[in-house]
Amino acid sequence: MSSRITCTVHDESPVTVVRLRGDLDVDTMRSVHTVLTRCLATQPDALVVDLARVRVADRLALSVFAAICRQAADWPAVPMVLCSPPPAAATWLAESTTCRVVPVRPNCAAATRMAGAEASPRLRARLEPVTGACRRARELVGEACGRWNLPELVGPASLVLSELVGNVVRHAGTSMQVTLTLRRPYLHVAVSDGSRLAARPGRPDLRAEGGRGLLLVRELAQRWGSSPVPDGKVVWAILPTG
Repeated sequence: MSSRITCTVHDESPVTVVRLRGDLDVDTMRSVHTVLTRCLATQPDALVVDLARVRVADRLALSVFAAICRQAADWPAVPMVLCSPPPAAATWLAESTTCRVVPVRPNCAAATRMAGAEASPRLRARLEPVTGACRRARELVGEACGRWNLPELVGPASLVLSELVGNVVRHAGTSMQVTLTLRRPYLHVAVSDGSRLAARPGRPDLRAEGGRGLLLVRELAQRWGSSPVPDGKVVWAILPTG
């Protein structure tokens, strides 16, 4: 990390707080992006970024927060809030069309309250790469959709999640974490595994359980993607809640 800026991470479960200190410019914004991305990979309920001790040397560097906010909207569906920006930075954030997607609060306490209030309900499970994993994934979808009153999504979400899990069983062969998140207007499903090989649509394997592959995920989901994380990757998809 650049010596010109430091990022101190405080896991104040369920909210993660990152306090920045130093100069934020087009060079150090890369370090900030890396740290915030790693924080998101742990899937906290919310992320608060404290700017109280930051000197914004280049207003263009503030776009890093908009980029992270948009990235987090699809996966892991984590709300992000900025707090305590210096006066000039607060003005630039308010004036920037790009940065208006990022909520800003005057202090850390207010930001933490807002972030906590916006936290989305989640259902998580750890699965092993065994034959029954796809069946368990479908059971989790049924449990989540019943809990969140989304009966119309049981079918499509079960197909999508079982394909993501089946892909890990067939190709990655590692243990996995399955996460379902309701952040309206979407249901977010994600599977993280220990393989760094990005998931890509290919020829369906009709002999495997599920068997229709990521082509089916692409057809059923509003959006889907494969994102690297420090210990592997996560493949995610979002489905409209209607």
